[in-house]
Amino acid sequence: MLTQSPQQHRATILNCQAKTDMLKTTSDAHIATNRSLSRQQAENTSAPENTSDPRITNVEDQKKSINDEKGEIIEDEFAVLKTSYDAPKHPIILAHGLLGFDELRPLGHAIPIRGIEYWYGIKEALAAKNVEVITASVPPSGRIEVRAQRLAESIERQAGGKAVNIIAGLDARHMVSRLKPANVKVLSLTTVATPHRGSSFADYMFERIGYTNVPKLYKVLEFFGMETGAFRQLTLKYMAESFNPRTPDLEGVKYYSYGAAFQPHFTSVFRKSHNVIEPVEGQNDGMVSVESSKWGTYKGTLNHVSHLDLINWTNRLRWYFWQLTGKKKKNFNAIAFYLSIADMLAKEGL
Repeated sequence: MLTQSPQQHRATILNCQAKTDMLKTTSDAHIATNRSLSRQQAENTSAPENTSDPRITNVEDQKKSINDEKGEIIEDEFAVLKTSYDAPKHPIILAHGLLGFDELRPLGHAIPIRGIEYWYGIKEALAAKNVEVITASVPPSGRIEVRAQRLAESIERQAGGKAVNIIAGLDARHMVSRLKPANVKVLSLTTVATPHRGSSFADYMFERIGYTNVPKLYKVLEFFGMETGAFRQLTLKYMAESFNPRTPDLEGVKYYSYGAAFQPHFTSVFRKSHNVIEPVEGQNDGMVSVESSKWGTYKGTLNHVSHLDLINWTNRLRWYFWQLTGKKKKNFNAIAFYLSIADMLAKEGL
């Protein structure tokens, strides 16, 4: 049996410790290298570029940016009327969007019964606060250019020689930018849930119907008196490549915008359209996304508000139901919202 002297034994122990320390250092270096490579690989692969569909955006990042912007989410600010609102110096022009109407008469014009006015309640509330209100007559459908021409004619006829503030949509943008009515000075344009960048639901509908079947559908719609040119103009591609490049903001005009967002319940008429839009564009009101609504100075997102809630004649029925049953919190009043727009314009000196 071999034996070691105390000096030899101590040397052996020190030698083993040195080897152990060297192995540990090497191992740590390998681990650090592997972690560095893993981070680089993650950075290179965590967000691959989507080449299959350029419309797709990072919805989660988009939602975070929406929520992070100060004052952008509007919860219950327009739930009830305030005690006072300021009136702007100049008239407000109200013009409905696509598929809107001046007055809806289900029984026709032959029967002398008052129909449903698109701006019912809103026009009267503004007038009661000493706001000069003019409702422009615009076709319910048709190409943006055609509707813009009719809008210009209506404004010139009713507000010729005046400076005006307009609450309208894409047709008003075209009118302000391209037509420039000679005897009307437009001070501001406020848009509410307007698809400035199109709607992915329009893309979806064309894809589902099939482009070869679109002419047949158009013939049916035209049989019922509807012009069809505007529908294709609402696609994401058309707005990005055609309308917006050709419709620059007019210098001297102030542009304001609002969007809306909600989560539809199971029976909502917007459940399907909302689910189509959300993966592509993010938060939406069932027809128009928050991102598409933004133009000029973005004033905020009306939370828990659908596209139909923005119209007072449908919202009115819901308020009556809530008052009778007490089952739902009243978080949005369209009249309070439009009075607030007038108040905002007044505070801007318009």
